[in-house]
Amino acid sequence: MTAKKILVVSGKRKTAVARAVVKPGMGRIRVNAVPLEIYEPEVAREKIMEPLLQAGEEVWKELDIDVKVSGGGYMGQAEAARMAIANALLKWTKSTPLREAFVEYDRTMVVGDPRRKEPKKFGGPGARAKDQKSYR
Repeated sequence: MTAKKILVVSGKRKTAVARAVVKPGMGRIRVNAVPLEIYEPEVAREKIMEPLLQAGEEVWKELDIDVKVSGGGYMGQAEAARMAIANALLKWTKSTPLREAFVEYDRTMVVGDPRRKEPKKFGGPGARAKDQKSYR
């Protein structure tokens, strides 16, 4: 039995987590089982397509990429999917010029943003805000 090459890469943005499964195919890209060409909203679709446009068709036309995204809002999901796709292309091709092109275009495509929501503490409505007090 011959082993098929399959690659699983993840991407995170805020509370959204994307998992991209890459395998040899015919250039199909799906996000949550929806083809990328009809993915809505359009702003998110264009955000997800950025690494594909930067890489060029010759890189991803022979690959099938299935992305599953959960958590967060639609833009956080789009950026998580974008990061997963970019890192998947980098791992699949092992190309240094492609990595440099991604980093030059937008570093968050390759390297994640570590910022997360700070936990709420006692004594107020949020992480830093405290209840007001008056002495009059």
